[in-house]
Amino acid sequence: MRASRFFVSTLKEAPSDAEIISHKLMMRAGMIKRLGSGIYTYMPMGLRVIRKVEAIVREEMNRAGAVELLMPVVQPAELWQETGRWDKMGPELMRVKDRHGRDYAIQPTSEEVVTDVARSEIRSYRQLPVNFYHIQTKFRDERRPRFGLMRGREFTMKDAYSFDRDVEGMQKSYRIMYDAYTRIFNRFGLQFRAVAADNGAIGGSGSHEFHVIADTGEDALVYCPTSDYAANIEAAEALAPAGERAAAAEPLTKTATPNKTRCEDVAEFLNLPLARTVKSIVLTVDAAEEGGEKTLWLLLLRGDHELNEVKVAKIPGLAEFRFAGASEIVEWFGSEPGYLGPIGTRKPVNIVADRAVANMSDFICGANEEGFHYTGANWGRDIPQPIVHDIRNVVEGDPSPDGKGVLAIQRGIEVGHVFQLGTRYSKDMNATFLDVDGKPALMQMGCYGIGITRILGAAIEQNFDERGIIWPASIAPFQVVLCPMGYDRSETVRNETERLYAALQSAGIDVILDDRGERPGAMFADWELIGVPHRVVIGDRGLKEGMLEYQGRRDAAATGVPVEQMADFIRDKLAA
Repeated sequence: MRASRFFVSTLKEAPSDAEIISHKLMMRAGMIKRLGSGIYTYMPMGLRVIRKVEAIVREEMNRAGAVELLMPVVQPAELWQETGRWDKMGPELMRVKDRHGRDYAIQPTSEEVVTDVARSEIRSYRQLPVNFYHIQTKFRDERRPRFGLMRGREFTMKDAYSFDRDVEGMQKSYRIMYDAYTRIFNRFGLQFRAVAADNGAIGGSGSHEFHVIADTGEDALVYCPTSDYAANIEAAEALAPAGERAAAAEPLTKTATPNKTRCEDVAEFLNLPLARTVKSIVLTVDAAEEGGEKTLWLLLLRGDHELNEVKVAKIPGLAEFRFAGASEIVEWFGSEPGYLGPIGTRKPVNIVADRAVANMSDFICGANEEGFHYTGANWGRDIPQPIVHDIRNVVEGDPSPDGKGVLAIQRGIEVGHVFQLGTRYSKDMNATFLDVDGKPALMQMGCYGIGITRILGAAIEQNFDERGIIWPASIAPFQVVLCPMGYDRSETVRNETERLYAALQSAGIDVILDDRGERPGAMFADWELIGVPHRVVIGDRGLKEGMLEYQGRRDAAATGVPVEQMADFIRDKLAA
């Protein structure tokens, strides 16, 4: 490719609405152009990266035995109604009507459509297992689109769906996809981590997320440096403290704490450790039927811990919880928030204590009276034994659930997710086959997604410097850029540039020749911003000595390479 025949459009400054580094750099490098909120045109430079990401994904999916098809973006509402997701998905599901008033969804994912394909095409166990995949446009009507391609509304995703005759087969298909994803992210050249995760709204039994490691990542990844344990913070188990709860040693005392509504303030006021305090979080579960009574729940956490809402939703009776309103809190507790606790509530509440709180003695909690807290509170003596669950986020230094060390936390960007769905969709849609015994059985499903366009943003968040993007060679828009000095003025420079250009092309190397006639500083700045990983400079001065200049995108200085050796030198760099 010659730059004069391509479309290179760089900016010195990022638009004011670009928030994170990947958004800023993609806009400046001319890779995307904003069309509307969360909707972007993929410009030629960015599209080249997308196509390379897609090619790697396709190769590894095909290698793993998956079969490509293409499902529509617009899907009939009836399929989504069969699984109940037409109502459950909420406003993120974009809904449209055709000219006849029939409802359709602009797909955010394709479980329903692929299950419809399977139930109509698969009759016998002899046709299983099968794994269908496609790479297709998706749309999710995000409430607050932001961060460019990291959280847009329209995006490209690879989603795959496996169908098996039994659980053992599903688990085998899941392992095949897990291994394929590991190969994919290794080929991308990205530092990543696979972590156990919660299935969320998609349903099913088990899942893993694949995260690109980046300090700017939205997700907290929990892992044990001395073992293989890794999980999303939503799924990481916080073990109960070791040892028995200490016996009560202090009397229960109502203590004045004027204007101290936060655990941190109370601990400082009483000159006690924050870990001696207990914070109260009130939840409401509305009546299932009209005319029924709602219930309130009091969740108790140690003052230095944070609530894990995913864990809370799995507690029996709390699947449909919401945070209680101020008027509800006053009605049930007789106090404004900030002074709440489990002792002396105005109306009965269900009390759930985190494992750490259940192991505490002589702790501090709200007295349900403005300006007062209890000190010396103890289970059994002052408060009935609570329901105990793991309801908190783990913190660094917690014991690893596998018993092989302590936990550490790093940030990551989710770019892939694999799920064991089981019969979540096949049951709702009656996707059956005739098994070995001649009887109908439900297909066991798995599903597997990779955010194709999200990969671009994640890769940049992990690979950039003050000059711009640093693409891994496997997904860079071009692997090598040739920067001739005076291409239009020096026949010697032009001839050597054309010779090297032809040699690299014949070797199958994706090379671009910058023949635009730009000044060296502007030329170098463009390609450093765009992030091409390898640069060769051809100039009269070097040619007189039989040398060319090579510089890798991460290199601090250029390296001289003999003219006749440069093509092999580049091949070796790319092979490494």
